[in-house]
Amino acid sequence: MSAASEIRSALIDIAPPSLAAIPIGFLFGAIAVSKGLSPAAVALMSITVFAGSAQFSALEQWTHPVPILTLAFGTLLINCRHVLMGASLTPKSRLFSPAQRFLGFFFLADEIWAMSERRAGQTPLTPLYYLAMAIFFYLNWLVWCIAGSLVGQLLGDPAAFGADFAFTALFIGLIAGFWQGRTTAATILASAFVAALVYVKVGAPWHVPAGALAGIAAAYLSAKPQEKGVFHVA
Repeated sequence: MSAASEIRSALIDIAPPSLAAIPIGFLFGAIAVSKGLSPAAVALMSITVFAGSAQFSALEQWTHPVPILTLAFGTLLINCRHVLMGASLTPKSRLFSPAQRFLGFFFLADEIWAMSERRAGQTPLTPLYYLAMAIFFYLNWLVWCIAGSLVGQLLGDPAAFGADFAFTALFIGLIAGFWQGRTTAATILASAFVAALVYVKVGAPWHVPAGALAGIAAAYLSAKPQEKGVFHVA
């Protein structure tokens, strides 16, 4: 496949998640400014952190003075799922050089991981496809976060027009693309139940790693014997 075709495929695949990220970025920018952050600070956080769930979690705990250690620990817990996503993609990134893998995994996000996994299931995952997709999604997130910090407050309550549901709708769509019967159902139910239970009993951000570990356990226990062998190798 030519370089132009790889880039075109990457942009087509990442377009729907990028559209879904627009209201989420606007919402983040607007909330961040209401918490006292400047548009420059919003841009800096989005450039260096690039993790929507961790950024929203940070805003929930944002006070003056800023609790740096608390924010850092919360971000670590929420983003520990990236270890699992990186481990999942590493065997599929054999065409990457070490430098390409190191750079590419900086841009790793849930949407990038999902699209990369789907691509790897159809054809070898190339650095050009991955980086074109990841950089576009990264810049898209950055632009709309900044835009939200500048004009997002003029939109009023995002819940009034359903923008607060965009994050949830995006992940429902991603999950639907990976549906594989009982294993997927067991994984979703276990993750949702444990995450909700931990959120109610313990609080954020512990529900994120708890839900992830429960999902992994459920996926392994509900998998067929031949699938468990693949699980070990991966």
